[in-house]
Amino acid sequence: MGKEFELIPKKIKRIETEFRKIVTDIPVPESIPILEKLRKYEPRSMSGQPPVLWDRAVGINVFDKYGNMWLDFSSGVLVANAGHGNEFVLEEIKKQIEKPLLHNYCFPSEIRAELVEKITSLSPEPLKKVFLLTTGAESVECAIKLARTYGKKKNKKVIISFEGAFHGRTLGAQMIGGIPNLKEWIVNPDPDIIQVPFPGDPRCKDKSFDLFLKILNEKNIKGKDVCAVISETYQGGNASFMPCEYVKNLREWCDKNEVLLIFDEIQAGFGRTGTLWGFQHYGVIPDLFVLGKGISSSLPISAVVGKKEIMDQYEPGTMTSTHTGNPLCCASALGSIKYIEKYRLWENAEKMGKVFERELSKLKKYGCVGFVCGKGLVWGLHIVKEGTENPDPDIAFKIVEKCFEKGLLFFAPVGFKGATIKVNPPLIIDERPILEGCQVIEEAINEVING
Repeated sequence: MGKEFELIPKKIKRIETEFRKIVTDIPVPESIPILEKLRKYEPRSMSGQPPVLWDRAVGINVFDKYGNMWLDFSSGVLVANAGHGNEFVLEEIKKQIEKPLLHNYCFPSEIRAELVEKITSLSPEPLKKVFLLTTGAESVECAIKLARTYGKKKNKKVIISFEGAFHGRTLGAQMIGGIPNLKEWIVNPDPDIIQVPFPGDPRCKDKSFDLFLKILNEKNIKGKDVCAVISETYQGGNASFMPCEYVKNLREWCDKNEVLLIFDEIQAGFGRTGTLWGFQHYGVIPDLFVLGKGISSSLPISAVVGKKEIMDQYEPGTMTSTHTGNPLCCASALGSIKYIEKYRLWENAEKMGKVFERELSKLKKYGCVGFVCGKGLVWGLHIVKEGTENPDPDIAFKIVEKCFEKGLLFFAPVGFKGATIKVNPPLIIDERPILEGCQVIEEAINEVING
């Protein structure tokens, strides 16, 4: 499904605007030996992104060392919520380095205490316990573990997730994921993990909660068998949200059947969707939610947040991680959260999301743009074969490549058949670069479809 970008320099028309600057051939000829070194010593799977050799990144821009500057509509895969190289983040990291304290395993530290207190202060009642980890997939694995452990008390073991879901690349995270080809390597799939249709997918025609109940009935699964339902707050592969009524019905069903409701907020948390937490759009509170990516706008850290009775199931020393609450990562997270909170970046995301909705919707005049989904500062352009709903990954790839050559940076297409272009700049962006970026997208579409 993934494609490799060619390392053959092209003559590119020189570009210089306030937000973009391309002054060399692309990819830069001088960068190719380094890119080839990466391809030689890293697995092939690492060669799937546009070949820009990142040298530094500031605000909404990524720079190489050859004079080029890209307007970043990737946020480094939805990490840089507070912007690249954010001043608050850098200051907190510098203070921690100067101590110095770079690692302390699970021994107590003041900065870890400060971070978990900060996260719980922003979390709704009764979700007032936080377990810090390193990656999003690790936090998902922990949530599975907690849910299964909690369910064992009542002989409940079934976990329900959604078709099309992506929760990470580790074993448990991929078993609850809903993308079949990503699970082909799994020898013994868990028979008590099942998927149901995702009602937010634009291709899903039946968006009623009755479909959820019908699928369970067909699979002979009763509420008394289920320990948890887990969903991305929005599906990361296509930036689509569930209908609010569906989620409220799901919450009621979970309460009635003593089932834990878990939201994967790895992409949605910390203002990305126009609210602090993505699940706020639905007017419900989960029993657990997991965080990652935008938590720090930089260094690797993730978290599980939940109710005391769920989080406290394991005895001292039996649920830990070597890098739990790493001091530098905690510092970066504190800096990012303080900045997001001080400037209420979720409000800017909500406001700028309306600009994106207006501008990206205009692109539906092109037959290759099938759907436009999203909220706040996460959007998905679903690229299709003209006149159909069938995904067209080749056209999506070419559009991303053209944008890259024009100084607008996306990560490679994702989602169903790898045909969705994700649009998700840092939350500090304003209207001017959005308008410029959307103009570049339209230029790229025109050039791709017209040869």
